[in-house]
Amino acid sequence: TILGETHEEEDEILPRKDYESLDYDRCINDPYLEVLESMDNKKAQRYEAVKWVMVFAIGVCTGLVGLFVDFFVRLFTQLKFHVVQSSVEECTEKGCLALSLLELLGFNLTFVFLASLLVLIQPVAAGSGIPEIKCYLNGVKVPGVVRLRTVVCKAVGVLFSVAGGLFVGKEGPMIHSGAVVGAGLPQFQSISLRKIQFNFPYFRSDRDKRDFVSAGAAAGVAAAFGAPIGGTLFSLEEGSSFWNQGLTWKVLFCSMAATFTLNFFRSGIQFGSWGSFQLPGLLNFGEFKCSESDKKCHLWTAVDLGFFILMGIVGGLLGATFNCLNKRLAKYRMRNVHPKPKLVRVLESLLVSLTTTVVVFVASMVLGECRQMSSTGHSGNDTLSLQGMSEDVNSSIKTFFCPNETYNDMATLFFNPQESAILQLFHQDGTFSPVTLSLFFLLYFLLSCWTYGISVPSGLFVPSLLCGAAFGRLVANLLKSYIGLDHIYSGTFALIGAAAFLGGVVRMTISLTVILIESTNEITYGLPIMITLMVAKWTGDFFNKGIYDIHVNLRGVPLLEWETEVEMDKLRASDIMEPNLTYVYPHTRIQSLVSILRTTVHHAFPVVTENRGNEREFMKGNQLISNNIKFKKSSILTRAGEQRKRSQSMKSYPSSELRNMCDEHIATEEPPEKEDLLQQMLERRYTPYPNLYPDQSPSEEWTMEERFRPLTFHGLILRSQLVTLLVRGVCYSESQSSASQPRLSHAEMSEDYPRYPDIHDLDLTLLNPRMIVDVTPYMNPSPFAVSPNTHVSQVFNLFRTMGLRHLPVVNAVGEIVGIITRHNLTHEFLQARLRQHYRTI
Repeated sequence: TILGETHEEEDEILPRKDYESLDYDRCINDPYLEVLESMDNKKAQRYEAVKWVMVFAIGVCTGLVGLFVDFFVRLFTQLKFHVVQSSVEECTEKGCLALSLLELLGFNLTFVFLASLLVLIQPVAAGSGIPEIKCYLNGVKVPGVVRLRTVVCKAVGVLFSVAGGLFVGKEGPMIHSGAVVGAGLPQFQSISLRKIQFNFPYFRSDRDKRDFVSAGAAAGVAAAFGAPIGGTLFSLEEGSSFWNQGLTWKVLFCSMAATFTLNFFRSGIQFGSWGSFQLPGLLNFGEFKCSESDKKCHLWTAVDLGFFILMGIVGGLLGATFNCLNKRLAKYRMRNVHPKPKLVRVLESLLVSLTTTVVVFVASMVLGECRQMSSTGHSGNDTLSLQGMSEDVNSSIKTFFCPNETYNDMATLFFNPQESAILQLFHQDGTFSPVTLSLFFLLYFLLSCWTYGISVPSGLFVPSLLCGAAFGRLVANLLKSYIGLDHIYSGTFALIGAAAFLGGVVRMTISLTVILIESTNEITYGLPIMITLMVAKWTGDFFNKGIYDIHVNLRGVPLLEWETEVEMDKLRASDIMEPNLTYVYPHTRIQSLVSILRTTVHHAFPVVTENRGNEREFMKGNQLISNNIKFKKSSILTRAGEQRKRSQSMKSYPSSELRNMCDEHIATEEPPEKEDLLQQMLERRYTPYPNLYPDQSPSEEWTMEERFRPLTFHGLILRSQLVTLLVRGVCYSESQSSASQPRLSHAEMSEDYPRYPDIHDLDLTLLNPRMIVDVTPYMNPSPFAVSPNTHVSQVFNLFRTMGLRHLPVVNAVGEIVGIITRHNLTHEFLQARLRQHYRTI
C-alpha cells in the first residue's frame, strides 16, 4: 500500500457503458453534400463571422456570471463578518461569546442549506465541475452537464457555499459555468425554458458545440484568475483532444473578452472609476515587492531554488496524501451516503458546515497569538491599486482579545474571506507564529479535504492555495528564525508553497504556471513556479493521480489519456474490437428497423450487404490475385474466422457449430479465370446496392454461421438518424422504387439536436411495418476505418485526435469484421485484453 493506494481488483471501478461519446467527425452524407454544394465564399465568411460574434458573447456572459457571483459573495460575507465581529467585540467584555458563535452558525448553516438544496435540484452542479468539463472536452457526453439549469444552480449555489464559510473556492465552478454558457448560448434554445426558441440554423453539431465549450471553459479560468493565456492553455492541456490553430485564436479572444468584462465592471463598482481596469480576476495576488527600507531583501535568489525544489517535493507528498484521503472519503460517500434519501446529503453538508464553523471560531479565540503590527507607511508615489492593496491587507487584520498595537494572527487567517487570508500570507509584513501556521495548515488541510465532495458547488483552487501559502510562510519563518537567512522574502515562499501544494493536488503543469504568473503580474517568478510545479507533479504522480482524474475514475467515465502505454502495441485492432455486430441493410423494412432500435442500445449501425458469392469468387486457392498484388489468404481476417478463434479460446460454443463454420471456410479450389479480377471489381463498384428486405433483424436464435456471414461494408448510420427517418416517415412501398422516398434536408436531419426523440417514446402505429426505408442517402459512406492488423497505438491516436465515436474494422476484401468504440480503448479494457493476449501466447 502506497499512501493508501491499494491495487485490489474488486475495488477497481470499471468504466460504465452508459456514457456516450460525442461525435466530432462530420457525417458526409447526401444532405450534407447538398449544403456543401450551396456553400460559397460569402456564406463561409458569414458563418465564420457569426462564430467570432458568438465567441465574444460567450466571453462577455462568462465575465458577467463571475461578476454576479463575486458581488453577492462579497455582499453576504461583509454582512456576516460585520454582524459577528461587532458581536464578538461586545461579548468579549460581557462574556457572552456563545451568542456570537450562534450568530455565526445561523449565517453559515442557512447559506450552506440553500447551496445544498440547489444541488438537489440539479445533482451535476455539485463539486467543482472541472472533472465533468474535462470529460466533455475529452469527448464524453455527461448527462445534464451543460444545461441552463446546471449553470443557474452552480452560480447561485457556489455563492452560498462560499458565503457560508465552507473551505471551498468559487474558481472551479466559474470554469464549469463558462463551459455551460459556451454550450448553451450558440444554440439559442433551452430545455428549461422551452418557449425561448429562435430560428438559428448554425452550430447544430457536437463538433461546433465542443469548440464553444472549450472557449467557455477557458473564459471561466480567465475570469477567475485574470489569466486569459492561462485559460487558453488550461483548455488545451486539460481537455480538448481535437485542436487547431483557428480554435486557439478564438479561445484566446473569448478569454480576453471575459477578463476585461469582469475587470471593467468590478473596477467601476468597487472604485467608482469606470473605464479603468484595476481588478483583473476574482482572485488577485497583489504586487510582490520588497520594502524600500530593506536593502538586503530580494524576491528570490539562486540559493532559494534549492529550497523551492524541496518545497515542491513536500507539496507533492502533501497533495498525494490529500488525494488519497479524499478518494477514500468519496468511496465511502458513494457506498453509504449516495444510496440513501437525498436529505442525508443535505445533512452531511450541514454537519461539515457546523464542524467548520465551530473549529474556526474556537481556533480564533483560543489558539491565536497576539503579534506586533508592522509599520504600514508607504512612499507617496505609490499607485492607487497598491495603496488599496496595502490598506486591504491591514484593514483585514483582526484584533480579537489582543491589546492595542497587536493583532490575533489565527483570527486574521480564519475570520476573513479566503482571498483576504491569501493576501495576508503573501503581503503581511508582520509575522505569523510558526505554531499558528502549523495549526492553521493542519486544520485547513483536513477540513478542506472533508469538504471537497459534499453536495454543494465547491472549488478546490483557493483552499489549496491558502493551505500551501500557510505551508510556504511557515518554511520562510523557520529559515529566517532558525537558520538566519535574512535576505529571503516571505511572500515569495508563501507563493511557492501555494504553487507546490496546488500542483501536488491537481497535477496541472503548463496552464497552472501561466495562471500563477499572470495572477502575480511578476514574470521573474516564472522559473521558480515552473520548477516547483514540475517537481510537485512528479512526486505526486509517483503515488497516485490528480484529484480530478481520481473523481473521473470514481464515476466510471471512459476517459482517453493522451496516449497508450508502450506494451499495448502487442495488441492489434482485431484483439480489441467488438465482433458481435448489429447491422442494417441499405433497404430495410420498418418493422426490422424498429426491432433493431428497440432491442439494442448501440448508437451506430454498419450498413452492409451480404457477399457469400463474392467471398468464394475472390478466394482463389490460397491467394487473392488483383493485378500483381498478392495477399496471403491467411492474413485476411473474416468475422467468422475471428469469432472461431475467440470461441476456441473461450470454449463457449457447441462444437457442432464450430465444425459447420470450419467446413464453410475451407477454401474451394477453382480453376483460375482468364478475365482480370481488378476489372470485375471495378465494374461491380458502380452497381446499385442490392434490394434486400430481411423480415427479421439479427436475432439471438441465429446460428453462429448465420450471425457471422461475410458482410460487405458500405457505411455507418447513427441511431439518431434512423429515428429521425422513422419520425418523419421517410420510406417507400414495395411496389414503388426507392427514388419515390421523401428526401430530408440537412437542417431537417439536425433540427432535434441535441436531444433526439427516443425510439421507446414514439408512436409508430401510423407507419406500415412492411414499408421499406432506403438509408443510403443518410449514412456516412466514408467513415474512418482501420484494418484488423492495425496496432493499438495507431487506432488510439486516430480515434482520439479525430474525436471519433465509432471506428469500423474492415478487412482486405471490404468486409466489416468488427467495430471499435471508446470503451474498447479505455485503459482497463486494454489491460484486460493484454492479460488475455499473454495467456494465449
